[in-house]
Amino acid sequence: MAQTDFLTAEVLEIFRNNPNRKYGVQDINDILKLKGSTSFKRVVKVLATLEGEGIVDVNNGGRFKLKPTSEEVSGRFSANDKGFGFVRLEQDPASSEQVPDVFIPKFKTAHALQGDTVKVRIVKAANPWNGKGPEGEILEITEHGMTQLVGEFTPASDAQVARTGLLGSVRSHDKKLANYPVMIKDTGIHPQAGDMVQVEITEYPSEDYPTRMLGIAMQTLGNKNDPGVDILSLVYQHGLRVDFPDEVIKQSEQVPDELLPQDRVNRRNITDQMVVTIDGDDSKDFDDAVTAWRLPNGNYHLGVHIADVSYYVREDTPLDEEAYARGTSTYLTDRVIPMLPFRLSNGICSLNPNEDRLALTCDMEIDGHGQVVNHEIYPSVIRSKARLTYNNVNKIVTDQDPKLREEYAKLVPMLDLMAELHKILFKKRHDRGAIDFEETEASIKVDEKGWPIDIILRDRGTSERMIESFMLAANETVAEHFSKAQVPFLYRVHETPDGEKVKNFFEFVSAFGIVGHGAADDIKPIELQKALAKVAGTPEEMVVTTMLLRSMKQAHYSMDQLGHFGIGAQYYTHFTSPIRRYPDLIVHRLIHSYAAVGKTEANKEKWHEKLPEIATFTSEQERRSIDTERDVDDLKKAQYMMSKVGQEFPGVIASVTKFGMFVSLENTVEGLIHISNLRDDYYDYDEKQMTLTGSRTHNTFKIGQEIQVKVLRADPDQGQIDFIIAGQDTPADFLPDSEKPKTTGFSNNRNQGQRSNNSGERRSGNQNNRGGNSRRATNNGNKYERRQGNGNGNKYERRGNGSGQQRH
Repeated sequence: MAQTDFLTAEVLEIFRNNPNRKYGVQDINDILKLKGSTSFKRVVKVLATLEGEGIVDVNNGGRFKLKPTSEEVSGRFSANDKGFGFVRLEQDPASSEQVPDVFIPKFKTAHALQGDTVKVRIVKAANPWNGKGPEGEILEITEHGMTQLVGEFTPASDAQVARTGLLGSVRSHDKKLANYPVMIKDTGIHPQAGDMVQVEITEYPSEDYPTRMLGIAMQTLGNKNDPGVDILSLVYQHGLRVDFPDEVIKQSEQVPDELLPQDRVNRRNITDQMVVTIDGDDSKDFDDAVTAWRLPNGNYHLGVHIADVSYYVREDTPLDEEAYARGTSTYLTDRVIPMLPFRLSNGICSLNPNEDRLALTCDMEIDGHGQVVNHEIYPSVIRSKARLTYNNVNKIVTDQDPKLREEYAKLVPMLDLMAELHKILFKKRHDRGAIDFEETEASIKVDEKGWPIDIILRDRGTSERMIESFMLAANETVAEHFSKAQVPFLYRVHETPDGEKVKNFFEFVSAFGIVGHGAADDIKPIELQKALAKVAGTPEEMVVTTMLLRSMKQAHYSMDQLGHFGIGAQYYTHFTSPIRRYPDLIVHRLIHSYAAVGKTEANKEKWHEKLPEIATFTSEQERRSIDTERDVDDLKKAQYMMSKVGQEFPGVIASVTKFGMFVSLENTVEGLIHISNLRDDYYDYDEKQMTLTGSRTHNTFKIGQEIQVKVLRADPDQGQIDFIIAGQDTPADFLPDSEKPKTTGFSNNRNQGQRSNNSGERRSGNQNNRGGNSRRATNNGNKYERRQGNGNGNKYERRGNGSGQQRH
């Protein structure tokens, strides 16, 4: 930012903070404590600029005043537990410019709650010279985003019930809602003390009752201490659908559990091919299978066969409507909430070994450089010859285990060829700039009562990466095929990062000798890949990775073919996980539709009307699922750390904020050292460098720094963990009592700060995502599309089943 820009920002802030006051040039000079004719001329120039851009008005007396704004906008309210919030405005699809959120002060929220759709009047326009967004006040709540709530029931006394007719209150464990108890009417069920209850809200906070709601208790999920109720409460709080409606179960039971003669019509029979599935040890549903051989010309034949779920889940049936409403399967520590009933997902739609199954096949001829030189997409009948696991395949192709190579002697040549092909495909992706964020993934092990007993780190070996490569190749091939056919289609897109964020990223990492090349608003993924490569294996790697993730956009579904930045792919879709993701099912349905009906104008118009809504809704449902998985992970990790209070662990600073720093342990547990718990000094926050520095000791804390911490507390209700620096149990002796930092009791409030990975699609790992990768995912697509991901690319588009399998 140039010197003039800094001055412009400061001058505009004077007007923004006093919108009704008039200022002369000398007034501005005096406030800024500027002296001399040069400074006076600079202020005059700034005021002329602001007037020319219509930001300030000037009267006949030469006094300036902020031009009043009457702009009204609509958006969705995001609450902070301290009372203020932000309104996220709708992005214009035709514009690449990022619309800033509108800040809403504490007493201007009109009692809006998290997720409400609101109308906002802009009170202070944005300050483009210092990056401050607009400020507004909520005029009206046009739609409540929350109609139900889950919380803990506290009964009222008999006298209170008799006087008010209210049974008691239900209070959410969510910090953003904890200050809004729901008073329970005597018209629903009658819960007991300590029950977790689902409530239908009938009255929201108002001027008369600003911190109270009224509601009806709809169902009891169980006592808060009962096994499994903790996870179930989060599932219901996020609005996930748990039980399948009777008509859906009835329809699923009518589906035959084996192929009928008519099912094979107009399908290519390739049951003679050496097709296998490769999944995690505890996987039960298999929606992708692979085969490979070398062609006479030296190229590779790769066959990716995906369960043809769309054949059984027909359009506009109860099964289809329920699958759409769910959008995706959700993988939690000890359970899965499936998109489809288990009779389908574990039965006729699962590519079980030695059973004929319907599939959509993508055959690819791939040359020695990883280019797909020929391909064919068609309906097929396949027969898996073996159900292989990642662990065994890794032992065969990497460890060369003699016993397993003998046991699977018929498959070993093909598996070795697959490993060879994977290396070629990986090199091709790397050479074009795919960003591979490597990150430790963990599996939380629980006992029979759902209590966490261990956190196991998972390694991704050759087999996991191999399947990832094959699924990415199929997804790209299908996307390119239908894009070039110029028909409406559903794509998985990950757009180029915002230019300003890229610019800020390279400004930050310039301290590590990293220099960006090319235009910031049209950055190529290979430039970011090179930035990561320069710090690979160094102490700076974590901070650079964290800052890069924060600059990324979020992958989503779209009818527009926008490419996938994280994977460096021009074309990308989700084709490979129709059991677990509705967009994949839609892609299958589109393939069948264009094959059966053709590319007629009527058929294209049908899908042109349907796909935008499907893309938007399934993207939202994916986010809902990711948030649930993340909250359950946080809950279980906090429960696990309850027994570790007082113990010390080595950790790495994952994020630094003005209120403290998040520290990540080797087992992926993350906790907060609140600023009030830095007890040896007063610490100042440097927003640009993202550091905390002691005013007396000059100790500095930064991202990526190793640190020894002690567990201070663990709060499962909030899914939060507090650390202190080991050895700082008491305030420094050199400070008098009146000056010692006060412990405020703040807990790890992740909602106030940025988590270390929230770009793209991080997901936690209980997933089975072959076409898109998983959380701690952003997949690369990897970190961008993992598990469905939380995916970002590879990490954006990996696959993750909770058992260590990454799906695409």
